[in-house]
Order: sequence, then structure tokens, then C-alpha cells
Amino acid sequence: MDDPGRDAELLEALAPAATRLLAEHLEARKPWYSHELIPWGLGEDYRERPWAPDQVSVSPAARTSLEVNLLTEDNLPYYHLAFQRLVGGDGPFAAWNRRWTAEEAGHAQAIRDYLLVTRNTDPVALEDARVATMTAGWYPRLPNCANLFVYTAAQELATRISHRNAGKLADEPVAYELFSKIASDENHHFIFYRGIVTAMLAEAPSLAVQAIAKQFGEFRMPGTGIPGFMRKAAAMARAGVYNMRIHLDQVLAPLVRQWNLPGLTGLSSAGREAQENVFHILDRVRVQAEKAEARGAISA
Repeated sequence: MDDPGRDAELLEALAPAATRLLAEHLEARKPWYSHELIPWGLGEDYRERPWAPDQVSVSPAARTSLEVNLLTEDNLPYYHLAFQRLVGGDGPFAAWNRRWTAEEAGHAQAIRDYLLVTRNTDPVALEDARVATMTAGWYPRLPNCANLFVYTAAQELATRISHRNAGKLADEPVAYELFSKIASDENHHFIFYRGIVTAMLAEAPSLAVQAIAKQFGEFRMPGTGIPGFMRKAAAMARAGVYNMRIHLDQVLAPLVRQWNLPGLTGLSSAGREAQENVFHILDRVRVQAEKAEARGAISA
């Protein structure tokens, strides 16, 4: 349930951590420039040489992954809105939101430039999908800041993995370098959000664990507004870009360890119940991953 008073109290308590983590981010994250990576010499006028499917040089699964990752980035205004709705327009969290938004906007620009220059996408279909995605406008319906910080920690880690695996799947040096740069940014973003949740566990452990249980149980990758998303997500799962096994082994389980959820003590009864629920969620996701692997729906 929304509780503006509780959110204000939590944001005030976490403000020193946010200030420190933002400063560390600005120090650690090295600027990079996509115009130096894009192979502009491959570019041709689309009016003189219209696009055709035989011009695509990456595999169908790689093309799908690159396009989905781009369209997910195109939805940026709604992510910014969801964050600002809960943290407001002032203070260290608002400063982080603006910086984070600036960096994420560069990802969409870089991926689109790459796909258009290399002709690894249908430019008309891609633009139609962008308009449809942004018109649908998806953002996580999060009840409070505690849930926001847990969701963004998990989501940024998942996005880091998806971008890196998509770049590898393309099996092309420029795509690999470009998506490695983007994945590195996502890792820096993840470090910020992970640190905020770590601070939240120290300040309000029961509240934090309840948010972790809720978000782990309800987690969905952004992209539901993308046309044909379920079919495309299934293709990415089969290709090993992102699937339930990856979600368990590389997102949920590491976060449980890093936040030391098994070792947390001093929780309220609701906090202890949520703590147990987290482990049940991991077991449930493990069963789902094993079933998907057994039927060949995901790459193990």
C-alpha cells in the first residue's frame, strides 16, 4: 500500500547512501562515445538501396535479441516517470534519476545506429515497433520506494546480462564491443541500486525483506509493450540470452547471497515470513527452469 510518509522517512534515511553511491558512480563510470564504435563506412542511403531481409548478417535469434533490447531502452521515459513518481524531483535520488536517464538514453541511440548502419533490422518495422512500444508505455506499478529499489536492482542486473549475451550471440566484433560497453553501464547502475538495498536492509530490514519477497515473486522484465514480445522473449530464452535458468542462477541467487538474506536476524514476524518466502520463490523458479529445460524451451 502506498505510504508517502513512510517513503519520505525512508528516502531521508537513505539519502547519505545515495549521495555516496552517486559520487562513486561518477568516479567509476568512464564515458564512452558510440560514434567511435559504429561502422559508419558501411552505411548506405536507404532510398537508393532499400532494405531487404537478405542484407541481415546476424542470426535470427541475435537480430531478435538486439531489437528487443533496443525497444526496451526506447521505453526510457516511462522508467524515469516511475522513479520520479516515488522519489520526487529534488535530492540525491532525483539527481541519480537524471544522470541514470542520460546514460540510458545513449544506449538506445547507439543500438539503433548500429542496427541501421549494418542493415541488421527492417527500418520500417523497427520504427513502427518503437512507436507502438512508446505509445503503450509500460512501467512497473510499484507501491513504494522499498519495492522500487529492489526492482531496479534486479532489473539492472538482468539487463546487464541480456545485453552482454545479445552482443555475444551476434558473433560480430562491433556488436560485441558495443553491447559490452552498454552492459558495463548497466553494471554500474546495478551497483548503485544494490547498494541502496544494502543500506535499506541496515535501516529497515523487515521492510526491505518484504519488498525483496514481493519483487522476486512478481518480477517481470520490461518489454510487455513490445509487439510480439512473448514470442520474441521465447526466442531469446531458447538462444540463452535470458531465461529462467539465467534469472535464477545469475540474478536471484546472487542477490540473495550479496544481501545475506539467510543470515538476517532481528526481523519482525512479517519480515521473517518474507524471508522464508524468498527461499520458496527460488525453489519455484528452479522448478520452472528445470521444466523449461526438459521440454527444450530454454538453452540450459
